[in-house]
Amino acid sequence: MSISQLQKQTNANVQQKANLIWEVATQLYGEYKPHEYGRVILPMTVIKRFDDSLKATKQEVLAMAKQLDERGVVGVARDAILKQAAKLDFYNTSRFDFEVLLSDPENITANFNEYLQKFSDNVKDIISYFEFDKEIAKMSQNNLLYTIIQEFNSKKADMSPELVSSQDMGYIFEDLVRKFSESYDEQAGAHFTARDIIYLMTELLIAPERDEIAAHGCHKTAYDMTMGTSQMLACLDEKLLEINPKSDLKCYGQEFNPETFAIAKADMLIKGKNADNMKFGDTLSNDQFSGSTFDYIISNPPFGIDWKKEKEAVEQEAKLQYEGRFGPGLPTISDGQMLFLLNGIAKLKEQGRMAIIQNGSSLFNGDAGSGPSEIRRYIIENDMLEAIIQLPNDLFYNTGIATYIWVVTKSKSEERAGKVQLIDASKCFSKRRKNIGNKRVDLSN
Repeated sequence: MSISQLQKQTNANVQQKANLIWEVATQLYGEYKPHEYGRVILPMTVIKRFDDSLKATKQEVLAMAKQLDERGVVGVARDAILKQAAKLDFYNTSRFDFEVLLSDPENITANFNEYLQKFSDNVKDIISYFEFDKEIAKMSQNNLLYTIIQEFNSKKADMSPELVSSQDMGYIFEDLVRKFSESYDEQAGAHFTARDIIYLMTELLIAPERDEIAAHGCHKTAYDMTMGTSQMLACLDEKLLEINPKSDLKCYGQEFNPETFAIAKADMLIKGKNADNMKFGDTLSNDQFSGSTFDYIISNPPFGIDWKKEKEAVEQEAKLQYEGRFGPGLPTISDGQMLFLLNGIAKLKEQGRMAIIQNGSSLFNGDAGSGPSEIRRYIIENDMLEAIIQLPNDLFYNTGIATYIWVVTKSKSEERAGKVQLIDASKCFSKRRKNIGNKRVDLSN
């Protein structure tokens, strides 16, 4: 299936559902400014997705919780039994759900807080990253909480797995985050990656072993160092399963934005993946995967963003030279994207492949002997750079500048040894009928 066909297959339904959910935000008008809507909409969407996922086994979980309480079963044993009853890796033991909450308007705040506290610890941990207790108090004070719960209990906000697949839910989450991002007018480097770009990156990663995967499947690991809502990892997993349903991809990611991290972890938990592989923190200054290596690395790190706040930690690690991640050199303080490039190389298995997005500064900035020049020299002299693909302008939601995909590997095939393939795909696009922010074009086949 072509990239354009894949987009058409998902875009209409996903966009409709995301728009309907975002319309709930109109109820917040007055007490919240437009750029604050996401503080309510994002966590409520995550919580409602959990609620809808648990509906089928709600009564079984309540009955089992009562039995365990009567028998005095606590701790790890209780947690494991309740997960088994829920048939998921999370549960909620409150008598409330979104529907029952509406039966008692006068006590909506106390009941909603009690409901949230009866989630399993892994869900409560996810919700904590939203700092949602502040918004609950604010909505309660302004008589908005009941209305918002009522809106999320409507048919338009039904996110049960039978109606909305994990894949589509991931797209909905990302679309909501994009709307939130646009309302903040975030800078160009903090952009999201559209599906057409991600599908191309996944194809570049698996191309050399596609036939092998089709015949035998694969057991691989993948890492995204700036994972956002984890949709790059999700699309790579989707691609491998499409080639061979027996494929098994273990996904790992790190993210420093608390809201998008919470969404990524929730998405993995609902899918039945290992949500503990999603880590919170700044990749440059607080590496959560020190010493780990991966088969695939796929990432779109921020560019044009300085690394001043990470400066002390980065320079300290650079003193370790090649025992650390930043041995070849350091880029200019105004643009940290090459630090992510080096981080990826350090975490790439000898037979692994990385597809990473960079802008033009990684190619051209820095005189001979400078940090950027030394990083490029290290990559090229060690024959790690397989290809650079120039993408069309106006391909991203929040920036129209020139961008490139770097394909990096530590074990080139014999016919590619000593060569770097330069591909100009800047004219391979079709214009969109409707722009989304700065995204005016889609990749064409």
